[in-house]
Amino acid sequence: MSLMQVVKPKIRGFICVTAHPEGCAAHVREQIDYIKSQKPIKNGPKSVLILGASTGYGLASRIALAYGCKAATLGVFFEKPSENGRPASTGWYNSAAFEAQARKDGIWAKSINGDAFSNEIKEKTIALIKKEMPKIDLVIYSLASPRRVDPKTGIAHRSVLKPIGAPFSSKTLDTDRNVVEEVTIEPALPGDVENTVKVMGGEDWELWMDALEDAGLIAEGCNSVAYSYIGPEVTWPVYKNGTIGKAKEDLERAAQAIDALLKIHRGRAFVSVNKAVVTQASSAIPVVPLYIALLFKTMKAKGIEEGCVEQMYRLFSTQMYNDNFIEYDEASRARVDDWEMRPDVQKEVFDIWPDVNTENLNELTDYAGYQSEFLKLFGFGMPGIDYDKEVDIEVPLDGN
Repeated sequence: MSLMQVVKPKIRGFICVTAHPEGCAAHVREQIDYIKSQKPIKNGPKSVLILGASTGYGLASRIALAYGCKAATLGVFFEKPSENGRPASTGWYNSAAFEAQARKDGIWAKSINGDAFSNEIKEKTIALIKKEMPKIDLVIYSLASPRRVDPKTGIAHRSVLKPIGAPFSSKTLDTDRNVVEEVTIEPALPGDVENTVKVMGGEDWELWMDALEDAGLIAEGCNSVAYSYIGPEVTWPVYKNGTIGKAKEDLERAAQAIDALLKIHRGRAFVSVNKAVVTQASSAIPVVPLYIALLFKTMKAKGIEEGCVEQMYRLFSTQMYNDNFIEYDEASRARVDDWEMRPDVQKEVFDIWPDVNTENLNELTDYAGYQSEFLKLFGFGMPGIDYDKEVDIEVPLDGN
């Protein structure tokens, strides 16, 4: 069955509500080609579970491990197929393209589409692992969601991006109107912190690891890593010291608990702090798009800019595997945001920050690069794709 139509980007707020199937496939191939161009990852994992595997760092991790060390990957995510004449979500097209290419290249890859927070999907995942995979030797936790239903209570919790205690005002970039302006974010209301921790904290990561342990599916030497962000001080009121920061603190708490579990299997668990990149999640955070546009300009000029797949390859090849050791910080976190947070990079960004306005935005920042990366998330702006041509929007994803 097929449904042919011309697909153009339709942007609402900080998200594009359409995705281009051929463009998403081209973006996946671009990342695969990057990994193929790098040295193989020696002593890498063989059987990997990736929770949140369809976009951003989760997808990049899957590509880096499948093509860096031929790991079998099982991806879990919640994406929408094409329906009622509307294209599928970008993560659906990404995952379909990745699986098709992996099969073609003889690499085992399967996916489960559904609510990863639910007991049902945990049980379905465990059943598939038991049937088709060796024990898991790496678990990547890369879920980002605005909502989570607690499987124990049935209560739905919603996360918010708010400062704590006082309003926060700063310069920001309205990507809808291409305008630099001041934004004020009101502080969190009672219950906002607790709800955000419930959604974006470490509780679900722990539940996944406990479920794998109870099922006897954790291999000797198994590692587990969750992804986080810290960023510069200008973002701290709404991020590190805000509601989402409290959730990230809980993620670090969970990492310690999971580390204790994995030590029984001669493994380890930790949080990796990654650099700022354009993702669907980061685009929603006030202040961050303007910061990233400045960061792009600075890091590209120094030849050290990295996207998701470059970051994940560096984490796996220079820290976790290839007989290397993780360089933990004082809070036992891995840091692959080290190039972003270099003093010379941060100084250049914030020397320019006060001077940026709507009129000089394109001159002082790499806003064009930001916009290009944003559209690529949804399969637009990829070279070699004719966006005036009809494409089949009903792309199958195995098992869904």
